[in-house]
This record gives sequence, structure tokens and C-alpha cells, in this order.
Amino acid sequence: MNTETSQPTSGGEGCLAGAFRIPVKIVALLVVLPVRVVWELLTALGRLLYRHVLRPFSTYILEPVLRALGWLVTTLVKLVFVWPWVGLWRYLLRPVGSWLYTYLLAPVGRVLYGYVLRPLALLTWRYVLLPVGRALIWLAEAAYRYVLRPLYRHVLTPLGRAVAWAWHVAGLITAALWRAFKWTGRILIGWPATQVYRYLLTPVGHLVRAVWRPVRDAAREVRAEVRRALFGAPPVEPARSRARTLGSTTAAGNTPAPEISLPERQG
Repeated sequence: MNTETSQPTSGGEGCLAGAFRIPVKIVALLVVLPVRVVWELLTALGRLLYRHVLRPFSTYILEPVLRALGWLVTTLVKLVFVWPWVGLWRYLLRPVGSWLYTYLLAPVGRVLYGYVLRPLALLTWRYVLLPVGRALIWLAEAAYRYVLRPLYRHVLTPLGRAVAWAWHVAGLITAALWRAFKWTGRILIGWPATQVYRYLLTPVGHLVRAVWRPVRDAAREVRAEVRRALFGAPPVEPARSRARTLGSTTAAGNTPAPEISLPERQG
């Protein structure tokens, strides 16, 4: 195996690349280099202007002027919109209000309370509220003594006792009626129905079943014989006879097994 790497040979492709490389270098020298030089000069000039002109101007001239302008505007706003109202409240309204309360409202209130409101309240309590309260208490006591207590003693208590007695009697009567109704229903309906079912309907049912089964089997046999005589087909074993022969070890014939009625079994 050859492990040496082959080196690209110089040929026509190298000449073509050299032919394009020379114009590119000329364009870069004539266009890109001047632009880059101008950009570097502008950048250096901008840094120089910011460092030695704009920043000192902003620090030592513009910021003090703006701070002074802001302080002036704030002072003018306070002077026009704040300080007049503060001075009005501090030097006029509050002292006037304090003087009015101390030398006018408080004495007038004390006079009114001492010579008008307090005597009026005492008079109202003594000659209006107290008599009205006593009258209401007397009316309540009189109503309790002469109306409520006699009404409770002579009307409500006997009425309650009568209602309780009537309720008790109604309960006794209702219980007696219910027992009588149950006994009547048991005697007039339950016992006759039981006797009819036991001694009439049950034997009749057994008799009907004992008569119906042989007749039904005989009719099936006759139908089978007629079908065999007319069409020559073998008689079809009745489904009930087939059902009786299922599971037995002996072959079942066409003759149905004799059935034993309930009275015969009981006999």
C-alpha cells in the first residue's frame, strides 16, 4: 500500500488563480485600504472629541446648567403651587381655627352643654322617658296579670288538656278500628279465599291436569297415525315423549309413557 500523500501539481489552475489574485489585490489597495484608513481616522477623531471636548463639556458645563435649571423649575413650582397653600394653612387657617376653637367654639359648647343640653337631657329623662318607661312596665304587668295569666289558666290549659285527651282517644279508636278491619278482612276475605283455594281450586286443577294430559297424548297419536296413513311418512315422536326418554338406557317407542296424576300418586 502506498502511504505517501500526493501533492497538488501546479498547472493551469494555478495560473488562473494568480490571474484573479492580482486584480483583487489592486482593488483592495485602491479601495479597501483608503476606506479602512478613513474609518480609523474618524474613530480616533471621535474618541478624541469625546475625551477632550464632549465629556468635559457635559461634566463641567451641561450637567451644572441642567441641575441649576431643574432646581429653578422646582423652586418656581413650589413657589407657585406649594408654598402659598402651606403658608396659608400654617400662618392663617391653623391659627385662626385654633383661636376660634379656643375662644369661641369651646366656650359656646361648654355654655350650651352646661345651660341647655344637660338640663334638657335631664328634663327629658325625668318628665318624658321615665314616665313613659314606667307606664310601659305597668301596662306589661297589668297585661300579664289580668290577661295572659287568666287566659293561660282558664283557656289555654283546659284547651290543651282537651286536645291531648281527644288525641289519645282518637288514637285508641283508630287502633281499635284497624284491628277490627284486619279481623273482618281475615274472616270475610282471607279465610274463605284460603278454603276455596285449598278445597276447590287445587283439586279441580289436579283433575283438569289429569284429564288433559291423556287427551293431549291421544290427539298427538291420532294425528301421527293420520299423517302416516295419508303421506306414508313415519310417525313423529312427540316432543314431550322424547323429552321423557332423554338420558334413559332403554329405547323409547312411539307409545307415550303412561302418566300418573297427582291424586293417583297421592293414593
